[in-house]
Amino acid sequence: MASEVSCIGANWGTQATHPLPPDTVVRLLLDNRIQKVKLFDADYDTLRALGKSGIEVMVGIPNDLLASMASSVKAAEKWVSKNVSTHISTNNVNIRYVAVGNEPFLETYNGSFIQSTFPALQNVQSALIKAGLSNQVKVTVPLNADVYESSTGLPSGGDFRADIHDLMINIVKFLSDSGSPFTVNIYPFISLYIDPNFPVEYAFFDGNATPVNDGGTSYYNMFDANYDTLASALQKNGFGNLPIIVGEIGWPTDGDKNANLVYAQRFNQGFMSHISDGKGTPLRPGPIDAYLFSLIDEDAKSIDPGNFERHWGIFTYDGKAKYALNLGTANSGLLVEAKNVHYLERKWCVMKPSAKLDDPNVAPSVSFACGLADCTSLGYGTSCGNLDARGNISYALNSYYQIQNQVDTACKFENVSMITKNDPTTGTCRFGIMIEQYYGGAGFPQKSLGLAAGLILFLLTIL
Repeated sequence: MASEVSCIGANWGTQATHPLPPDTVVRLLLDNRIQKVKLFDADYDTLRALGKSGIEVMVGIPNDLLASMASSVKAAEKWVSKNVSTHISTNNVNIRYVAVGNEPFLETYNGSFIQSTFPALQNVQSALIKAGLSNQVKVTVPLNADVYESSTGLPSGGDFRADIHDLMINIVKFLSDSGSPFTVNIYPFISLYIDPNFPVEYAFFDGNATPVNDGGTSYYNMFDANYDTLASALQKNGFGNLPIIVGEIGWPTDGDKNANLVYAQRFNQGFMSHISDGKGTPLRPGPIDAYLFSLIDEDAKSIDPGNFERHWGIFTYDGKAKYALNLGTANSGLLVEAKNVHYLERKWCVMKPSAKLDDPNVAPSVSFACGLADCTSLGYGTSCGNLDARGNISYALNSYYQIQNQVDTACKFENVSMITKNDPTTGTCRFGIMIEQYYGGAGFPQKSLGLAAGLILFLLTIL
């Protein structure tokens, strides 16, 4: 990468039943020369592990804390003292940003955070000023690209969404006054996921798409067009120079027919090549500041948006590289995998050969297992989409067994299951063995696992 180009960052999420230990992840970041990381909370062990690494950190305030931050400056001061000041002074963590909320204005939230986000932002900034950190640490609000729109369908028609227009202007003015950036998450994959007629080539950076002409300016990919729609919205409202950070951008590898290794590698490598020359976009020339989404798969994420949600990582849950990717930091184009990963024993829970598919215990066993584990790699167009009925059942049972740390009782499905030491992995379908469970300060697992009823129904229909 050219020296003047900002280095790439990565989002490090921890909604996993068996997350890698923080020290292992920091080593993974350093080995791949990823010099910026964006977090979704302020977990003590995670931040401690980042101490003295030199990695730039964006810590996050989850949406469920916005109301308390909004209603009390003292709450904001307490949070900043505990999660920013202490880590900077005691652990030497290079905290550069505080992300106040995460996509709080998503339309699916039905306005839940409309009232609290801006006051929380103001109070956190006041707390940073009081702590003497406001020059070093900047506030921002990672927003989904749905906070702006275009009346013409072209970038030049960009403006903020009508229902939150005044609020957005207040936030943008505040960010500008405090020398803070606008953070936006841009996802061409989601556009393809929700609209089967979306032009596939326009999602990528190969220049194969039919360009969109905007008053003589040609757009060859959705990222540039979307980014410039935001640039237009900022310019139109008098903030044409406000810095923009791309808080999340990436492509998932499983859980949907368009979420696969080929597309993910093509998108992420295309994006890296696209920004490596530092040219920027037609409306915003210059280096682009971005964080890939995401570093590692998270098997406990909510799948309300879709089964792909657990598969955004450029690394698997155990730190294995999914595909070749040159991050612009080394010439090999190969990612360095996690080191010293400790696994549970090499054994799996599968459907026993003597079990019958029409056994009445089969359907409730699969339903139970998938309800408490992760069956998002099963289904049409997924990595395990070619399994037969017995393979589907085995995958579901094993997922539950592994998440339950291979305790014997987790493979006691009456007349259905057995433990084997023969790896059932086949083709693209990996039957994983969980890594040893890491218990951080708060303890894991952090999140309860849920599964969309539709996937369970799908599995039951093919039994």
